[in-house]
Order: sequence, then structure tokens, then C-alpha cells
Amino acid sequence: MQGDCADVLPTLPDESVQLVYIDPPFNTGKQQQRRTIRTTRDADGDRVGFGGQRYATTEVGRRGYLDVHDDYLGMLEPLLTQARRLLTVSGTLYLHIDYREAHAVKLLLDAVFGREAFLNEIIWAYDFGGRARDRWPAKHDTIFAYVRTPGGHFFDQDAVERIPYLAPGLVGPEKAARGKLPTDVWWHTIVATNGREKTGYPNQKPEGILRRVISASSRPGDLVLDFFAGSGTTGAVATQLGRRYLLVDRNPDAIEVMRARLPDATFAVIAPSAE
Repeated sequence: MQGDCADVLPTLPDESVQLVYIDPPFNTGKQQQRRTIRTTRDADGDRVGFGGQRYATTEVGRRGYLDVHDDYLGMLEPLLTQARRLLTVSGTLYLHIDYREAHAVKLLLDAVFGREAFLNEIIWAYDFGGRARDRWPAKHDTIFAYVRTPGGHFFDQDAVERIPYLAPGLVGPEKAARGKLPTDVWWHTIVATNGREKTGYPNQKPEGILRRVISASSRPGDLVLDFFAGSGTTGAVATQLGRRYLLVDRNPDAIEVMRARLPDATFAVIAPSAE
């Protein structure tokens, strides 16, 4: 659905969504962009590849969005209030953020959902990207999980794909073969530059992260909502797992990517509300 989530969310019925996952802009203060290039072999090219072969690069596309918010919490608060209204009594919200605003967003979530509704602070750790020289390199994001009803939320740990033990020799062959359930620290690579998941949209999140979220906190047939949908990863994984989904984004670049990635989806345009 193309439109501003501030206009879309109030139109949805109470307690209609089992799971909300959002990956809002991180308020980096920058224009987030992802360039798509094509390379051709050229003796005078600007890049050197395998075996010393030279290649010329040509930009064939660019997608992005402005990630600047003067009042970040003021932008998020009414959206989180709507998200809580939309969750079923057993529903869960996952909010994906980085170090810039995580501390403040946690306090906002406490205020909107209640501290007793806090479920987890999940750390997604990865090992790619830039390397700072004057500090410890930032190589993790935070995912806050809050529930609609403390103690009454749905969570299916048996549906979550198990992972290998770090020291399989310490647990015995039977446990090592079965693997263990993930904890609240998730080691998972980012989307590979040349991987099948890559869409060319900035800051695209890997399907493996969404698979854990959706598997654990929803059932087949449940409705999953993502109102900062970006590249549509939530919809792609929901489809794979037999969930229904509703994706919202106002960026035309995001809608273009989602149309290509989700060819069977129905798209609608929501006009801005009159002020």
C-alpha cells in the first residue's frame, strides 16, 4: 500500500493484526542511497577484477530516501500508539533500530506499551561494512519486542529454526545434531551485495531475521503488518511462511521494489489526509 502510515493506520480495525514488525528510518541525518551499476569488460575501465581484468562501470539506477527527522520521537509516538491498538490480545510488536535512537525509543515504548509489556531486547550482530579508526566499530542493531498483553502473548519456540552450538563437543552428539534455539543475540550476515535477496533498496534487512520474528510470534494465516515496508522483506517472508501481510510505505522507490518482489500482491494508493 502506497501512502503515509500516519494516514493508513487509523483506518485499520482494532485488534486486527497479530504481529507488527517495523524498521523505521534510523535518523542518521543523511540521504540514504543505493546505486545499481552495470560492469562491462574494458581495457581502460575504472575497476580491476579477478586476474587483473579491467571493467568499466555504468550507473543504471539509484534509490533512496531522506533520513532526517527534527522530532524523531514525536514522529514515532502516534504510530506506536496506533500499532498497540491494532495488535490482537496475543500480539507482539518488533521495532528495529540502531544505536542513534535506541535508548530514547526504549523509553518511548515503555510509555506507550507499559514497562511490563517489554519482552526482549534482541541484538542483531553482523560483521560487514565500514571500520571506524577512532572507536569500536558499530556492528549491531537492536530489535525491541513488546507485547499487547503481558503474559498473554503468542510465542512458538518450536517453530523457530535451530542454530548450531558454538561448542558442540560440550553438549554431546544428540544435542549437537538437534542444534539450539537462538537466544536474544542473533549472529546473522547482512544481505550480500550479489546475493539472490538483493533488491537495490538502501538498508535492506535479510530474510533470515524476519523469518525468526514471524515464525515465533505468528501462526499460519495470521496478519503481519509492516508500515515502514521499504524493500518488502516482511511480505516476502510472510508469503513463504503462509502468513497474510499488509505493507505500507510512501516512498515510490520502495513501491517499485515491492511490485517486482511481490508480483502477486495487490497494491493501493492512499491519498494524504486533508489538514
